[in-house]
Amino acid sequence: MPDEPWEKVLWKKQPYPDNYVPEGLFLSSLRRNPNFRPYTYWQLVFLSFAITQHLASVAIFVSAFTMLKDHVLDPRVLLWLSIAGFFLGYFVWEVLVRAISDRARRREDRMRAVKASILLFLALMCLAPVLRTLTAATSSDSIWAMAAALFILNALLADYTPMPGHARERLTSVLSTNAAISSSVVLASRLAHDLAVFALTLFAVEVFALFPMLRRRLQVGFAAHAGLTVALVLLALSLSARVSATAPWLYAAIFTFVTFAAPAMLVWAQQYKNEIRGQWDVAVPKVK
Repeated sequence: MPDEPWEKVLWKKQPYPDNYVPEGLFLSSLRRNPNFRPYTYWQLVFLSFAITQHLASVAIFVSAFTMLKDHVLDPRVLLWLSIAGFFLGYFVWEVLVRAISDRARRREDRMRAVKASILLFLALMCLAPVLRTLTAATSSDSIWAMAAALFILNALLADYTPMPGHARERLTSVLSTNAAISSSVVLASRLAHDLAVFALTLFAVEVFALFPMLRRRLQVGFAAHAGLTVALVLLALSLSARVSATAPWLYAAIFTFVTFAAPAMLVWAQQYKNEIRGQWDVAVPKVK
């Protein structure tokens, strides 16, 4: 054995084989879960609020569609509620972005938002007769299955991370929005009147395209985040109670599992995490 001491460096030529490790050093360098940061239960509950809010939004939309289809809800009421919700949400958005953007940028964004809103409103109004007959040759069972699959895809691909500053939209978030809007269009095509189709489609754009951006802005504060979660859950349960006797219980079970049971399961499963790092891992260069 050479007299020169062995060093774990890559830049120095040493009289040792490439796979040489001194006796007793191999097992002593093993590390278990070096980068593991355990979660706490209430931290996970807070993070799950975003998922609960999204599922509650889907439940609210499905309840609105069912009431329109059963002629329980007047489409004019839904239309005016959508318009009022848009102005309320835009006011909250202006308050939230006032501290992170200058006046010139806010004026530019405001003009762009007004133009886009007017164009979208007119486009949906013109397309309502076309959307009403879009799936006339398709059976209702196929429509329900397609809508359910698209809403599941929407929930799986949604971006639940907060939006600090001017964060860009992720590809999965765009795909999630497209899935929700597509599901809303096929559901709206089963309604009987053009006004109902227009009102539901406009409501879908607000719920699945505009509201998620505002919701992500509100994730920075616990009070606003928790209050919005409670409000959406109560609204979803109250609307579903007008549609079915079993729907509120099903939604309540889903919300409870996502918000409280799933975080508890993850905290319990953390004890079984066992990631071992050792000499066989790729060397990490230390740059001064």
